[in-house]
Amino acid sequence: MGSTRTLSVPLAATLGLVLLAAHFLRQGQAGLCGACLLLAGLAWTRRGYARFVLAAALAAGAVDFGLTAAHLVAERAASGQPWLRLVAILAGSLGLVLFAAAHLVARAGQRRFDQEPEKAGPKAAAALLTAGLLFATRRLVPLPILLADRFLPHSGPLEIAVLSLYAAWACGALADPALVRRLRPTLWGLFSFVFFLQLGLGLCGFERLLMTGVLHLPVPALIVAGPLYRGGGLFMLILFLSTVLLAGPAWCSHLCYIGAWDSAFAAHRPPENPEALRRFVVRGRLATLGLTAGGALVLRLFGVGTAIAVWLAAGFGLAGVGVMAALSRRSGQMVHCAAYCPIGLVANVLGRIAPWRLRIGEGCKRCKACQQVCRYAALTDADFERGSPGLSCTLCGDCLSACAHDALGFAFPGLSRSAARAAFAALIASLHAVFLAVARI
Repeated sequence: MGSTRTLSVPLAATLGLVLLAAHFLRQGQAGLCGACLLLAGLAWTRRGYARFVLAAALAAGAVDFGLTAAHLVAERAASGQPWLRLVAILAGSLGLVLFAAAHLVARAGQRRFDQEPEKAGPKAAAALLTAGLLFATRRLVPLPILLADRFLPHSGPLEIAVLSLYAAWACGALADPALVRRLRPTLWGLFSFVFFLQLGLGLCGFERLLMTGVLHLPVPALIVAGPLYRGGGLFMLILFLSTVLLAGPAWCSHLCYIGAWDSAFAAHRPPENPEALRRFVVRGRLATLGLTAGGALVLRLFGVGTAIAVWLAAGFGLAGVGVMAALSRRSGQMVHCAAYCPIGLVANVLGRIAPWRLRIGEGCKRCKACQQVCRYAALTDADFERGSPGLSCTLCGDCLSACAHDALGFAFPGLSRSAARAAFAALIASLHAVFLAVARI
């Protein structure tokens, strides 16, 4: 009997989603139809987060279904056609969709989706936040910002559904201290690979892979210097600043398309001498910030042509790659990110506005095991005394699994350490998925 009751949950969810798929197909929304059918498959898993995602999808679909039904009934009534039978059919279909959503959030749904209950909330939050951000972006941006829409019109919602489920999986990985040090660089590298693959294909003639069809150099310093030189083109700057305000300096360790390269170079050996690198964390990057921002203004003031500006920017970017190859690889520390990249300094400073922090608790034994995995020179002796990592900390979380005394942890006002880590993982996994979709050249 119990098994039959729990099977009623995926059956009801599947029926509701199939009804919505038919509704969207009738409207010509193939992407929404495909998204509903994809989620119908999710209904047959037992993952705890699935019931929240499915319930939200059914509820949102029910709103659209109800509005369309009301419009159809009003049209029939206005034209003098019979409408009572139509009301009965539409009301019955809408009732099934709403029943399926309610069944998911009730006790029967909790019994059915019983795997990883401790991760259900964060993973569902990551999936729903990703879907919300991408649907809003798709609606607000005048050009087809999702690749799926560019190659197959109206298919964007299916891409959003796939990326939302991917965000849920990534959240589960990033919320686990035992996995984050291994999987974070992999996810970060995946984003960098996709980013530069689109650039390469765009250069080969596939212009629809580029954001606007106009090429921009993939040098992080140009996020600030580019608008100063051009007097416009604020998309990447707005994307960068909004991300920093949401997630603090985590942009540098999760979302920067070039930072993943520095991580790969530094991964060849254990970090050495963080005190030496620490001296250049502010001075080095302040110098490059003045060079790039000031240089951009000077070029604009004297009317220097775009070709020369591009060559200078490319030279700065190539010099950064040289820093990675020569210094990061040799020291085991991310010298480019921590001491050369001007955008890293901006992210570190403005990231202080965001409420996310890493704290060193009273249980710290000064064993410095965390220092041996920190590649940003953010855990020096002075930082241990102060009880928090230094300015160059990017909230990468690599240090957490290295601490055998559980003295390191995420902090957020009003949340416990475990809740803060889970919430941060949900946010950064969602931003990672959104960047995969929209952060293109």
